[in-house]
Amino acid sequence: MKIYTRTGDAGSTGLFGGGRVSKDDARVQAYGDVDELNAVIGMARSVEMMPRIDEVLVPIQRDLFAIGALLATPDHAKMAQHLEKARVDEARITQLEQAIDDAESELEPLTAFILPGGTQKAAALHVARTVCRRAERHVVRLQHDVELPPLTVIYLNRLSDLLFTLARLANRRAGAGEVTW
Repeated sequence: MKIYTRTGDAGSTGLFGGGRVSKDDARVQAYGDVDELNAVIGMARSVEMMPRIDEVLVPIQRDLFAIGALLATPDHAKMAQHLEKARVDEARITQLEQAIDDAESELEPLTAFILPGGTQKAAALHVARTVCRRAERHVVRLQHDVELPPLTVIYLNRLSDLLFTLARLANRRAGAGEVTW
């Protein structure tokens, strides 16, 4: 199978489970942002390896693949299958919250806004956080027209908080200070 199919040359793309839409469709924007987020998290994992942080990110990348597939699927039964594969449920949200709490236990309390940056690892995690927020906004927009499981937005909201906290933790573990606004 070749990587190029030429089926999208006129500006449309196929959805998972059938059907075609314009490449600027809200559904395509949402799953494209989730795909970009997954790639940025992969980049964050590749710089300044920090095993305990990176171990948190790998299952998140798997979740994001399933969420992307869910967003690309207009068929509700297939959506449910993707959620099961990713285990994106209340327990998974709780795991993200626990990861935030664990990271925060090593950090000084936040008393001011901080400027994104620091180490390469932290900067990459801050970029991932902003891409996550954009993905969240586009998924919320898609929800105006398409019924999606509410946990999708909750997951992305919690993930952006985790990425922020992991960026702070990466700076702390590397001995880099935070620059306040």
